[in-house]
Formats: sequence, structure tokens, C-alpha cells
Amino acid sequence: MYEPTSIPSDAPPGIRSWLSQQFRRVADSLRAPEVNGLRFSILTAPPATFQNGDLVFADGTNWNPGAGAGLYLRVGGAWTKL
Repeated sequence: MYEPTSIPSDAPPGIRSWLSQQFRRVADSLRAPEVNGLRFSILTAPPATFQNGDLVFADGTNWNPGAGAGLYLRVGGAWTKL
């Protein structure tokens, strides 16, 4: 979860206020309870870096992690189709 931190005291006064407001808006939007949907980029190759818990959409042709096109979760060092 994102929590805004304080703006450095040596930042110019105008920018401090603006940054503080923007960081609050970002935090508030991340706390919003509703999600209308998620959009994944369709990958044609595995991501350059990945770890357990990553969620990706494979095209199934140029990159087929094992079960064709679809949504895959990295679990236990392997891609698992959902």
C-alpha cells in the first residue's frame, strides 16, 4: 500500500504544497474500493525480470509458457495458467 511521506523541508514552498496534494491524491486513488477492470499488455516474450507473484498475459504463440495464450501467475518458480 502506498502512503505518502513528508516533503523535504528545504523544498520551495509552492512545490511542497503542490507535491503534498498530488501524493494525497495518489494515495486516495489507490485506496479506492472499486476496480472496473484490469488491462494487461500481451507479452510475446517472457518479462526480462520476474518473481513469484507476478501476473502476466502471454500471447501463446511467440511466448507460450505452457498452455497457450492466457493469464499466467508465477508460482514456485514456474508459470501457472489461470
